[in-house]
Amino acid sequence: MSAIIKRVPVPFAGVMLGFAALGNLLQSYSEVIRLACGILSAFCLLLLLLKIIMYPSMIAEDLKNPVMASVSSTFPMGLMLLSTYVKPIIGQAAMYFWFFSIALMVILVLYFTKTFIMNLQIPKVFASYFIVYSGIAVASVTAPAFEQQTVGNICFWLAFAGWVAMFILVTYRYMNFKEIPPMLQPLICIYTAPLSLCVAGYVQSGAPKMLPFLLVIYGISAALYVFSLVKAVGYLKLPFFPSYAAFTFPFVISAIASKMTMAFTTKAGAPIPGMDIIVLIQTVIATLFMLYAFYRFMQSILSTPKAA
Repeated sequence: MSAIIKRVPVPFAGVMLGFAALGNLLQSYSEVIRLACGILSAFCLLLLLLKIIMYPSMIAEDLKNPVMASVSSTFPMGLMLLSTYVKPIIGQAAMYFWFFSIALMVILVLYFTKTFIMNLQIPKVFASYFIVYSGIAVASVTAPAFEQQTVGNICFWLAFAGWVAMFILVTYRYMNFKEIPPMLQPLICIYTAPLSLCVAGYVQSGAPKMLPFLLVIYGISAALYVFSLVKAVGYLKLPFFPSYAAFTFPFVISAIASKMTMAFTTKAGAPIPGMDIIVLIQTVIATLFMLYAFYRFMQSILSTPKAA
């Protein structure tokens, strides 16, 4: 058992986050499916907690790596989403769990900024940097569940500002340093996540809604989705790497952003033609990516290392 836990990688938190988000995406189809996704997310969380408890030195070592440190932000993001799952069970106590997750996210942002941004090395910048500075938007998406729209509004604007800054930095890196190790190539698929998350956060936050602004950021996020999807399809032929986590939450949150945009524009009396088809296609793609990535992760975690 200990050998299995030892093989649980930090990016597995992205799978935890992805399942928690997928449950919300599929909730309109079935509460049972949402519950199943929540259970799978909790299972991933359990493995990660065991890794943290049993091998803290390995986690500490991983956090010295900018890619691992940035991907670790998916852990508190997943906790924020899971807090909404347990609210019907533990009631108001879930809100403290939610605030704890936000605090953990802030701590990781401060650590990452001090350790890697203050000592910036452009070749070591990857799309995973988006997670650190836009991940707080999950608080915007989940804020209504705890009647904390003011907190959600603040988190949305912080996340949006973080996206703007990281979009400039990350895009500059990819345009000027084109050599990417195969094991890190899938990370570019994260491009679709932060602005889609901001779209969802904007719709859910307490901020006054401006339809033109929403349409602009959704339009940009849709273009980034197409870019990331093309990249993802090409990278599926790569051997398994923990960076496969980039195939999970980014595509789920993009489908959620489309679904929320469709609902908002319809309610505003300005429905976008064909959005129902787009949402369905994105939902199917997100579900398939999630199941495939989970299978590959579990295959890697449960596999017996070959003798040297």
